[in-house]
Amino acid sequence: MSFSAMAGFGMGPGGFDRRAPSYGVLKRIVQAALLFVGLGLGLGVAEARPLKLVAFGDSLTAGLGLKAGEGFPDQLGAALKADGLDVEVVNAGVSGDTAEDGLARFDWSVPPDADAMILELGANDMLRAMPVAPAKAAIAEILTKAKSRKLKVLLAGMRAPANAPKDYRAAFQAMYADLAKSAGVPLYPFFLEGVAGDPSLNQADLMHPNPAGVAVIVKRMLPSVEEMLRSPVQN
Repeated sequence: MSFSAMAGFGMGPGGFDRRAPSYGVLKRIVQAALLFVGLGLGLGVAEARPLKLVAFGDSLTAGLGLKAGEGFPDQLGAALKADGLDVEVVNAGVSGDTAEDGLARFDWSVPPDADAMILELGANDMLRAMPVAPAKAAIAEILTKAKSRKLKVLLAGMRAPANAPKDYRAAFQAMYADLAKSAGVPLYPFFLEGVAGDPSLNQADLMHPNPAGVAVIVKRMLPSVEEMLRSPVQN
């Protein structure tokens, strides 16, 4: 059984003056300060290297069909920098990877000095109609490995298409919420939110976002990413 392509993704009298040229600079300073405060026992201010955030996933992370600078890791890195955050985003996406493929390469794909990870896997399992249980077990093991390395994690979910069998669709979509709850990590429910099914935001296959689609993903996910970076590491 196979499924078809996914469908359907300065100071004034009253305080700071947003019109003042200095407001943007102040905003970035405050954001950067909040990030460092939120790191807790992680990196200290004295450490002069950027945070290392690993985008770990499949073709959606790898940037299949996109040029350098257009993919999710590059656009996310630029957005974080624009917000004044010193974060290096590492592209650890491999096109075609299932959840079990990701588990098999986790140890050598995630740098030992990584601080955080966005985990985006499961789409290929779903598109190939693979059983949910093995995918769930593999992602759970990745989360366990990440926890043992004290990585902060944002789990990015996926949705099964409307033409998938009802019981499969329900089990697949419940998988991410169950995993996030069990591991105690934040969940971004649908990586392709606002993009899936929109021809103007996808490449010709209607499955992989084009540069404009990636920009939408980054804009929607950015608050969740920044909140994860500020959060303490889960024990």
